[in-house]
Amino acid sequence: MADNYWQPLEPEIPVTIAMSSRLFFKQEQQDHGPAFDFVKALKAVNAELINHYPESEELFKVKLIDDSSSSDFLNPMIHGLKDLITILSVTEDQLVCELKRNKTHLYLSDEPGLKVQEALNEGVAAAIMFTPTNIITKSENQLRVAFDGDAVLFSNESELVFKSGGLQEYLKNEKQNVENTMNGGPFRGFLEVLIKLQKKLHNRGLYKKCPIRTYLVTSRGAGCDGYRALNTLHTWDLELDEAVFVGGANKGPTLQRIKPHIFFDDQQCHVGAALEVGTVACLVLSPN
Repeated sequence: MADNYWQPLEPEIPVTIAMSSRLFFKQEQQDHGPAFDFVKALKAVNAELINHYPESEELFKVKLIDDSSSSDFLNPMIHGLKDLITILSVTEDQLVCELKRNKTHLYLSDEPGLKVQEALNEGVAAAIMFTPTNIITKSENQLRVAFDGDAVLFSNESELVFKSGGLQEYLKNEKQNVENTMNGGPFRGFLEVLIKLQKKLHNRGLYKKCPIRTYLVTSRGAGCDGYRALNTLHTWDLELDEAVFVGGANKGPTLQRIKPHIFFDDQQCHVGAALEVGTVACLVLSPN
């Protein structure tokens, strides 16, 4: 199976994250949106990158997608964040073209729709963000991003075996293919840019105090299926800070412990478990 999502990283370009403006600020409630703390954490990472690499353009850039009625109230909301945020006015029919033109690494929507699927089909990591009742994050100074494995970082090939043949067929498949690297999923590229920035900061001595921390929170177990996940990441030269194999259990307690700013999963049940413990969670749609 071809790896349809992965493309080599481009050197020294901004890491562009596009999102609905409503995820940053809710005009109706006059309150911060679910992505507000995530954006503040991006700013903290940029501050360290600028401090250690003042000439580099490899910084986070956030594009707030404006629906044409929100720009007046958005301008004061981004005061103090103008080096990070720009407002992008674009019609719905041109959205995906604009995402590609801006070399977008991540697109976050606040509602289901064809545009999220279309963006995924065009190779842009895209997801639908959901808001917990009470958002709980640990730090504004350390960006914490958690990923599911199958159909997110990895392709959905093993997940399809599970759905068609059940647990035993899935475990058999993983044992038979334990040394075979999985294909990349839609969020492999976004993880790569995070780890690239993380390595740059490590090279300046920022290890324990690194402002980026990455997590794998997967339903895989600690047997052959877990080994295959770690072996795939190792083959890609991607080392996350922590990998948690819940073995089919509820992911909520793990997310409650690590308190990420954002969590990506392709299963609505795991998104729901994240929301219950105050984690902002994003649903990754299945490929068409």
